[in-house]
Amino acid sequence: MAKSSTAAQERVRRARESAAPLSSVRGQAQETVPADLDRLIHERIRLGIVSALAVNRSLTFNELKALLKTTDGNLSVHARKLEEADYIVCSKSFDGRLPKTEYRLAAAGKRALERYLNHMEALIRATREA
Repeated sequence: MAKSSTAAQERVRRARESAAPLSSVRGQAQETVPADLDRLIHERIRLGIVSALAVNRSLTFNELKALLKTTDGNLSVHARKLEEADYIVCSKSFDGRLPKTEYRLAAAGKRALERYLNHMEALIRATREA
């Protein structure tokens, strides 16, 4: 098992090294993939938040919590990190007497997700070609 793990780690290392100068031609435009993943959205819960908000105009705290199957505290901490990076926007209001927290994806978050997905696609291509 350790041997296959080492081989897998070596493939990932090679993919990362080849991803830095990797460019793909789409028509006449060239796109360069960054060398490092965006660590802020690479974490599972934060990637889940950003991805969910990318396909929904907005989601409430409780909707995200149910969707991601996480706890209040865990979601709160991860959402705050994304909010501090201006990847998401949080608005708080009241629905009657009940507090309502709603999130939406900010423009910076949309760009970060697009860069992240492009990088992951490049890593997948590099790994499959190896």
